[in-house]
Amino acid sequence: MATYDPSRRIIDSNVAGFSHWNGFTVLGKLRPGSKLRLKAEFDNPYDPNAVAVYYKKTKIGFVPRRQNYLVAQLIRFGHKDVLEAYVTNVDLQATPEQQVWMTIMVRDRR
Repeated sequence: MATYDPSRRIIDSNVAGFSHWNGFTVLGKLRPGSKLRLKAEFDNPYDPNAVAVYYKKTKIGFVPRRQNYLVAQLIRFGHKDVLEAYVTNVDLQATPEQQVWMTIMVRDRR
């Protein structure tokens, strides 16, 4: 019998645009497991499915464009509360675009 899993990983990726936002100001505070916040930017002139990634109140980048459609749609249709995002890796030696990796999960609303 299969066991019930209340969460599913839907995205594992770097935080896109990290070098262009304020990620460097909080880089020393980011650890695997740090909770991230997702905010849709439907008025973004470059991508109508843009989803910004925040650590506390600091915008650190975006969900990569090639992966943001599902997350944007969940937020657009009022299901933001089923999404969870966390830092999975911080590599200070990597290039800025590869320094912070995240996982986004969708969880059961129960």
